[in-house]
Amino acid sequence: MSVAPDTKRQHFEQAALPHLNDLYRTASGMTGSRQEAEDLVQEVYLEAWKSFHRFELGTNCRAWLFKILFHRVQHYRRKWYQWISRSQSDELLMDTLKYEPPIPEKLSDEDILAGLSKVPEQFREVLLLADVEEFSYKEVAEMLGIPIGTVMSRLSRARAHLRREVAAVAASFGIHAAETQGKRQSV
Repeated sequence: MSVAPDTKRQHFEQAALPHLNDLYRTASGMTGSRQEAEDLVQEVYLEAWKSFHRFELGTNCRAWLFKILFHRVQHYRRKWYQWISRSQSDELLMDTLKYEPPIPEKLSDEDILAGLSKVPEQFREVLLLADVEEFSYKEVAEMLGIPIGTVMSRLSRARAHLRREVAAVAASFGIHAAETQGKRQSV
């Protein structure tokens, strides 16, 4: 025997709507956001309405609604934690993996010298001493009167800067990364 839609709506309103404020207050406390609490309560009432035919009148509707609320909050938190962990792992990946364009093989010495001239002087001097003249880090540190850690830091920055400059020069000649992928040379 089927219940008339108006009767079903009336029973639902009588049983479920008195608990609206309690559900909202609890949802707000659990999420810390009015907007999210409103969305959760709306989802609770939508789910309750869809399954109201299984609810037995005279039983504890408040407990039934809170059970639905806690189920929706768990779903919300799982989704939120997945989003947070995914965005944090993306940020970590972007911080740790910096793209360094490959150095093309078909550049002349003049192209490399032009790129080298664009490297800031404090980095360029370390690059020349360590990579071109092949002095040890300790020797470069003594020559320039700076700590070894500073030598290593400046050398790393100089290489990255030179790599970008040489890649830009290569691109202007129509040499693209796809042609030289996997064929890196050290400068």
